[in-house]
Amino acid sequence: MNTSTNAFSNEKITVTYSPRCCTNAGLCARQLSNVFRHSVIPWIDLNGEKTEKIIEQIKKCPSGALNYYFNHKDSA
Repeated sequence: MNTSTNAFSNEKITVTYSPRCCTNAGLCARQLSNVFRHSVIPWIDLNGEKTEKIIEQIKKCPSGALNYYFNHKDSA
């Protein structure tokens, strides 16, 4: 299993995932399954939902394994 931080990007944001921090609570996959997908590679599909919804879900991550940043300063 890859335990280094993974990054997934679209035009607006980059989402980082740190598997070592993840507690596998599963909130991301249960609550936004069109973005955070089980058994699919890549498992994060940033085209699956609006950026605002993805950010809302990342903020709910109990372990802090999911984070994001805007790719352009004017996107905030």
